[in-house]
Amino acid sequence: VYKFRIVIADNGSSDKTTEIASVLSQQYSEVNFTRLDLRGRGRALRKAWLESDANILSYMDVDLSTDLSSLNPLITAIAEEGFDLSVGSRLMNGSKVQKRTLKREITSRGYNLIIKSMFFTKFSDAQCGFKAISRKAANLLIPKVEDQHWFFDSELLILAEKVGLRINEIPVHWVDDPDTRVNIVKTASDDLKGLFRLRFGGLSRVLKEVKQISCC
Repeated sequence: VYKFRIVIADNGSSDKTTEIASVLSQQYSEVNFTRLDLRGRGRALRKAWLESDANILSYMDVDLSTDLSSLNPLITAIAEEGFDLSVGSRLMNGSKVQKRTLKREITSRGYNLIIKSMFFTKFSDAQCGFKAISRKAANLLIPKVEDQHWFFDSELLILAEKVGLRINEIPVHWVDDPDTRVNIVKTASDDLKGLFRLRFGGLSRVLKEVKQISCC
């Protein structure tokens, strides 16, 4: 049994998230609420994780696309098995994905194939909204991640693997939200720009910086 705190990070929503989160934070001591006026998954995670004093930091999409039965193995991998990061995957054996359109499936698999071909990475699903990271790894990597939006996940995982951190993947039961606000074309374009930024200079710079930190 782990002690926990739930942080609802609202980054520029226009629905009733702020109102509902404010009420929940007042009703339950384990629930905190933070709001950012600017949008961006990376921006929200950066703020929530770096301001937390927890030993293990995790997140999942607020639409609960991932079945909560996967939460315990996600955390246990870091708390008891020595991994630095633990991530859900919709693309590995044992995963179950529902209500996903063919367009999103092809886009996701194609994107992850591009990552593997450019960086020779081992993880299978960079963008699954279900991840956990140790405090030590977060303090090391998050200040080095430049992206503030959807590419944050991919950049974090690529950096983690290349600096030698241990990454655990677990299959998840995932139900796609048909009412998603994600602009697939723009997101794909931004992701590709991020990959090229890392491939041509960004990654080598971070590796040098991390090596200097380790030496000192």
